[in-house]
Amino acid sequence: MLKRLLLLLAAGPALSPVVRAQQLAPLTVEKIMRDPAQWIGSSPSNIYWAEDGKRIYFTWNPEKARRDSLYSISPSGGSARKVSQRKQRELPAPGGEYDQRRTRKVYEKDGDIYLLDLKTQRVRRITSTAERELDPTFALQGRLISYTRAGNLYTWDPTTGETVQRTDFRRGNRPTDGSSDKSDKFLKAQQLALFDIIRQKDQDAKARQRQQKALARLRPKAIWLGQQSARNLRLSPDGRYVTYTLVQEPSGEKVALVPNFVTASGFTEDINTRTKVGAPQTAYQLGLYDIGRDTTFVLGYRELKGLDEQPAYRKEYQLQPKAPAPADSAKATTAKKEKPANELRRVVPYGPFWSEDGQRAFLVIRSTDNKDRWIVGLDPATQKITLLDRQHDDAWINGPGIGYEEGNVGWLPDSRRIWFQSEESGYSHLYTVDVTTGQKKALTSGKFEVQKAQLSQDKKTWYLTANKVHPGEQHFYRMPVSGGALTQLTSLPGGSEVTISPDEKMLAVRYSTANTPWELYVMENKPGANMRRLTHSTTPEFESYAWRTPEVITIKARDGADVYARLYRPTSPQAQGPAVIFVHGAGYLQNAHKWWSTYFREYMFHNLLVDKGYTVLDIDYRGSAGYGRDVRTGIYRFMGGKDLSDQVDGAKLLTEKYGVNPQRIGIYGGSYGGFITLMAMFTQPDVFKAGAALRSVTDWAHYNHPYTDNILNEPYNDSLAYVRSSPIYYANGLKGALLMCHGMVDTNVHFQDIVRLTQRLIELHKENWELAVYPVENHGFEEPASWTDEYKRILKLFETNLKPTGAAGGSTGGQ
Repeated sequence: MLKRLLLLLAAGPALSPVVRAQQLAPLTVEKIMRDPAQWIGSSPSNIYWAEDGKRIYFTWNPEKARRDSLYSISPSGGSARKVSQRKQRELPAPGGEYDQRRTRKVYEKDGDIYLLDLKTQRVRRITSTAERELDPTFALQGRLISYTRAGNLYTWDPTTGETVQRTDFRRGNRPTDGSSDKSDKFLKAQQLALFDIIRQKDQDAKARQRQQKALARLRPKAIWLGQQSARNLRLSPDGRYVTYTLVQEPSGEKVALVPNFVTASGFTEDINTRTKVGAPQTAYQLGLYDIGRDTTFVLGYRELKGLDEQPAYRKEYQLQPKAPAPADSAKATTAKKEKPANELRRVVPYGPFWSEDGQRAFLVIRSTDNKDRWIVGLDPATQKITLLDRQHDDAWINGPGIGYEEGNVGWLPDSRRIWFQSEESGYSHLYTVDVTTGQKKALTSGKFEVQKAQLSQDKKTWYLTANKVHPGEQHFYRMPVSGGALTQLTSLPGGSEVTISPDEKMLAVRYSTANTPWELYVMENKPGANMRRLTHSTTPEFESYAWRTPEVITIKARDGADVYARLYRPTSPQAQGPAVIFVHGAGYLQNAHKWWSTYFREYMFHNLLVDKGYTVLDIDYRGSAGYGRDVRTGIYRFMGGKDLSDQVDGAKLLTEKYGVNPQRIGIYGGSYGGFITLMAMFTQPDVFKAGAALRSVTDWAHYNHPYTDNILNEPYNDSLAYVRSSPIYYANGLKGALLMCHGMVDTNVHFQDIVRLTQRLIELHKENWELAVYPVENHGFEEPASWTDEYKRILKLFETNLKPTGAAGGSTGGQ
């Protein structure tokens, strides 16, 4: 009987697509939170062209398998074909590096290095070893190919087949002969004076040493690194220098542990995760090995402009050394660690980047507090740097094409001008600087962002992705290399992710709208050309529901800023009806746009809420991506400030313009959205009656360093910012109904975060809250059962607290 029951359960209901389609409406939580690959479909991703342009490759899962597979399709159309494992092994890896004439490509695949002749499509295997070879590049103006193995640099000559080891980096300290002590020297001299056999052996040893030194001249110098390691090894175009990044990892730092309770072993197993903000960080230096002089150097930055400037926020501590008491009764830690005024800040170097003629090089240097980014010329012969551009932000440097590392940079083909992106105007735009004159030029301008930039193969044209038409639309453009008018190539509103064919005549476009998932299209590289669809990924069941296209609106914030948002409204809105505000995660992320959201589950949940009479508002609050520097840094030193007031202003708009009852507004979100939800429930209890905080940061002093230090600085240097920004200090303000949900094996926002807040709520004698825990979930939930449980609780919270008594019937069941 039991065996028969198990077989029936395994078989499951055998429903046709038509039957399933009929069952989708009305929406329920159980329906929309199923495995998306099984009932929505799997969109194509990771798109790239074959080197000959005859096929387009992408990952896809139309078979609803456990994972995506590699597919290919002809740009002229036809059926997509699954690529066999044998064929995949034969295919060149996407990416890699091309030589200057674009006749060859070198790439790494499965830890070995290969060379592809683009004309003949012939592949030569350069290495076949148990060790991994990585980071292949063309060297000596394309005559050699360099790569790294086991932390050292090698070159291979395609003509002779010769492999040469170019560096000999060794961990630890240089061995000594142990004869430095005076007593040891005396005893050795005594032995040599007394015994002929000792003298003879000593002479033999010295002869061997001379012979070894003569042979050593043919091998690279042994460079002892101590406790450091060497990365990013590069041979200069003339073969005279090897540059490398010296890396010093901190030691002895306490790492947070996350207990994993549900394991295959049956025992609780600890997961090592990360340190917390303010812990010592990895240190980086640029090393330079002069092969001809057999000498190594470490680059210095003492003369770098602004390196001795201390952050502007520190002036506040000179005027007001103690943090004000927060609304909560908990005491704030206000310890400060003062720095000498003349102390030089630490930096991270990136590069060098060599010009095509091999005569010039530049570096990108960033301060570790991310408040400065310098572009400098490098003369390896003198180890001198020359300032070409300095980008400074009292908050922190970031933005499209800039990021947290070197950013999008390179040389123009004249080997005189460097191109890069900067937020100097308030928006990320494309610039050049002449290394001979220092003249800087903006190639693009306006109140929009250049989100991606690349040069054409002939280096005469720029291809740009930008949101010039509307902050919520992505389009593809081309522009002359020296600047000028942008020619728009894509035309349909939504999001377009473009991959150019090898001959640059065709564009593969991954395109979506707000209510249709991503599909693969192809078009000619011409303005307004027709896009032909190549894939169909969604199921009849998904398509059976009329998914809404949310209206993208602007909210006039209290400080006059325009804040963009998605608005979902019922066809016939109820007077004085309920509303829910959704807060996206990540902080620096855009969601009020016109393409398919990464928050697709939440998007479907919002459709469900609208079906039940809710108005839903999804705000790109201050700190969000897509709107320039001022919006990006609007949360500096106060998370829970403008990003929260934008939610409050959104709630006001709902009541004044859209007829929502001010006593029936809820709020929810995950990660950063969960943090904002907590701040809203604790500090704006009269605005939000109910809130669901998912995987929330509750105290920023317990989050990671790379993210938090940029926005709030170090906790022991800027405790004011941490007190202002951490919900745990404001828990006493809770009045409405609060649901908290958290995965117990969250290695990003640790479960400890929500446990500490829970204890705070208990000690404050708060009662109107609930904690739901998910034992097997990390930060991003994976199991459909977990998603279903979580969103049934969220729906119940809103149905119970935002609707009149008796109006939420059935909300605790299969909704």
